[in-house]
This record gives sequence, C-alpha cells and structure tokens, in this order.
Amino acid sequence: MTALQAGAAIRARELSPVELLDSVLARIEAVDDRVGAFVTVTEDFAREAAQRAADEIAQGHDRGPLHGVTVGVKDLVDTAGIRTTSSSRTMADNVPTCDAAVVERLAEAGAVMVGKTHTHEFAFGVITPTTRNPWNLDHIPGGSSGGSGAALAAGMCHLAIGTDTGGSIRIPASVNGVVGLKPTYGRVSRRGIASLSWALDHVGPMARTVADAAAMLQALAGYDRSDPGSRDVPAADYAATLGEGVAGMRLGLPRTYFFDNVDPAVEAAVRAAADRLAEAGAEVVEVDVPVPEAYMPTEYMIFLSEASAYHQTRIREQAEDFEPDVRLLLEAGEMLLATDYIKALRVRTLIQNGWRDLFERPLDAVLAPTLPNVAAKVGQKEFTHGEAEAIIDSYVRLSAPGNLTGLPALSVPCGFDGQGLPIGLQVLGRPFDEATVLRVGAAWESINPDAGQMPNLI
Repeated sequence: MTALQAGAAIRARELSPVELLDSVLARIEAVDDRVGAFVTVTEDFAREAAQRAADEIAQGHDRGPLHGVTVGVKDLVDTAGIRTTSSSRTMADNVPTCDAAVVERLAEAGAVMVGKTHTHEFAFGVITPTTRNPWNLDHIPGGSSGGSGAALAAGMCHLAIGTDTGGSIRIPASVNGVVGLKPTYGRVSRRGIASLSWALDHVGPMARTVADAAAMLQALAGYDRSDPGSRDVPAADYAATLGEGVAGMRLGLPRTYFFDNVDPAVEAAVRAAADRLAEAGAEVVEVDVPVPEAYMPTEYMIFLSEASAYHQTRIREQAEDFEPDVRLLLEAGEMLLATDYIKALRVRTLIQNGWRDLFERPLDAVLAPTLPNVAAKVGQKEFTHGEAEAIIDSYVRLSAPGNLTGLPALSVPCGFDGQGLPIGLQVLGRPFDEATVLRVGAAWESINPDAGQMPNLI
C-alpha cells in the first residue's frame, strides 16, 4: 500500500493501525539485516502510537490522511527519549529531551514512527556506508538520507523524513527509485535537527508516490519562529492540483550544465520523460541556466565553512571518533578564509537572482536529471564514463543549484538503466510553489510506464 491507500483503509475501518504496524515490523525483521536502513527500530514506541491511533479513530477523532501510517525518521532529527546518533560515534549516547519540529508535526498528523534511519555521518556525505541499496545490495543507497530512501524502497515504512544540504533528499530518492522533495528554504522548520550548513539545510518528505509526498508536506509545512530560516508564507493545498496535468504549462529543459558528463542511460530517460510531458500538453523549451561555473565552488565553500564552524569543538575534542572521510572534510573547512566564505555568500545571491530571472521568462518549472549517474557500487570511488568524477562531486553537482537557490526541487522515478538501477527526474520550481512542482511530478508519474515498481527483496 501507498501511505494514502493505507491511511484511507484505516479511516474506513478496513485496516487497523496496529495491523499495519505489525506488517511493517515483520518486513523490517525480514529484510533489514541485509539492507541496514535503521539505526534503531522503535517497536515499543510505535506500538503505543499505533494503539493510540486505533483508539482515536474508533472514537471518531480523525487526524487526517496520515493517521496511523508508518514513518521512518532520519537519525539526525531529534526524538524525545529516543537515541539520536547522527550515525556518529561522537553522538552514540545522545538522547534528546524534546522532539524536532517535524516530529511534532507528524505526531499531530497521527503518523506512527517505526524507527530512526541511518544517515551518512552528520549528513556529511552521499554514501551512507552502513546501508545498502534494495535494488542491488552490491550498490550504495546514496546519502545522506540513505537509510530513509532504502527503508522506503524496501517496504519498511510508508513515509520518511530526509534532510537536504547538497542533495541529500534527492540523491537517495533517485538511486532508490522513490520520491523525494526538497521544499523551498524556510518552508519546513529545521528546529531540532543537527545542522550541516544553516544557509543550505532543508528538511522534507520522502515517499513512494508524489501524492504521498504532497500529503506529508501538508503536515510538515508551516512557520516556526524558533527556526531563524523559517518563512511565514502560507502553505497551499498540495493535493488539490495534483491531477490537473501539464497541459498549458511551460517547462524548461537546460541546454547547459545539467546534461554535462551524464550517463547516456540517464540522459535518454530524462529526455524521453520531457518528450512524454510535451505529448501530454506541456510546452518544453530549451533554456540556459545562469552562472553554471559557480555552483560547485560556491556550494562547497559555504557548507565546508559552516559545517566546520558547527562541529568545531567536537572535531577538536573527539577527532578520532569521526569517520575518516567526514573528519577530512571538517578539517579542510578549518583552512578556509572568512573572506572567501563571504564572497561565496555574495555569489550565491547572484545565482539566486539568475534563477529568478530564468523563471520570469516565464517558466512553470525546470526539468533535469536528478543525478548524472545511477547508484555506485559499494567501494567505488568515481564514475569513469566520460570525464572521471568522484562520487560525491557527481551526486552533488546537479543537486547544488536547488540548495544554493533555495528553490523547491523534486526527484521522481524515471525508469531504469541496463542494470535495473533506478533513474531520477528532477523538477525545480519557483519559490514556495511546491504545488506546481508536485503537479508536474504527478503528471509524469501518471504516464511513467515504470511507476510503482519496487525491488524484489524476498
């Protein structure tokens, strides 16, 4: 079942939240020893929440479409009384006293948290080495929200929370064949979430369908004065326009940057999706994205500087407890100049202004590959077709524009390569226009011949 299908069955009294939870816990027990998506399975907590949901529904108290539906929460998101480790030895015994804002909102919606999902340590990477890709266990699940993506793909929860600083919702969504939405910067509160880069951090929904992601965003969106980055912009009814299609829309397809050094299978799948959307009534026009040469140096300068500042005390007192790749990046951040960091923030403003002008052509959304490549093999260091490129550089390269601009960006499944590994289509939209981004994603999903497929994990 999708999340909305499960929620509808629960509200119709055709399924109990307890029965749904039992099936999910059985699935976790059956496959997670191979996938490794969860740091902690919160069985006792989940059973209490599922029973509470069942009692509320029996009494006529309906919390909405997610009432009784299971969710996995990335393990750098605080959960009161439940260990939150950020998948790091430095936080192995950390038990928060308060829930993060997104956990509070999911609880208000009646969702049932089944566990904490693995992240690349402190969200500082794209591999999530503790976890495997359910489509092929010899491949990575992406990162940093790799545990969330793998748990969804493997059927171990109906919804999941991810965070995204350089693509960490969209990367695992793409390589695990699920849906991931990075909302507009400021749309969803980051209170109670370990920071990687406060200028670039986002938190948002991951799901198996666009409609599920829209319902989850509805629960998560809202202003929070305790998050300095939060913006007081009213949320739309994200489900209202999902079925309206793309007829009459104007969609941009980049000539530059987004198709540079891309796996031919990825390029073919994304261009085919654009053609199908054109057949469905959209006007697809070629566009040039602004200042593409600035994306990667600006992204790295900002998040390396801010991550090193956030972890400064920890890296100096517990350096030996960090994984080598994360320790190296944090120490590199200590070497950067404040003047270069300030220049990077100024360049980010130029990038934001350039994308604002791009959408004023006008465009309703921009289509692009989510990633240049499918899931790398475990232990693989670089992609070698075309120009050789490190895994992290490849995966961040097409995600960074969404973080630097703060624009909403959706990854939706877009077929498979010759190995049977998933490919993602990325949809970027105007600020706080998640409704249009989701509408385009839903339109593609409705005509995607591969929609709804799940890996054959027995």
